[in-house]
Amino acid sequence: MNLILWRHAEAEDSGPGQDDMERALTAKGRKQARKMADWLNARLPAGARIIASPALRARQTADALDRPYQVAPAIAPGAGVESLCKAAHWPQPGNTTVLVGHQPDLGRLAAYLMTGATGAWAIRKAGIWWLRGRQQNGSLDVVIEAVVNPELK
Repeated sequence: MNLILWRHAEAEDSGPGQDDMERALTAKGRKQARKMADWLNARLPAGARIIASPALRARQTADALDRPYQVAPAIAPGAGVESLCKAAHWPQPGNTTVLVGHQPDLGRLAAYLMTGATGAWAIRKAGIWWLRGRQQNGSLDVVIEAVVNPELK
């Protein structure tokens, strides 16, 4: 299974009385999302599942792909590792799933999948971590296929 963790792009700061779920991307964030979407679209298979957090900034990031996607409350800010794995159907073989979500949630998931323990791994705004799960000698190995940030693209 291919699991792509895509942190939402740069968003507005939260203002007084503003609902965190309604924070929109900045102009820089829209450029970051488009740049990373171009990178992903050149590599994603046609049948890839794309799942976005219901937060506006995550949906706007996913919109840049110009592909259908599902909004899943299970990956909203504060989602736990178990909830993220369930939403992604990890580690169902043969799937490619993109989770468009948040920090520190995605970093915790990456740490857990790579080490078996939760940690505070950082994923940059608009950054992509492409992980692949594969069966090797009766156990699941997780391999990092790519880590891409807007500054590197």
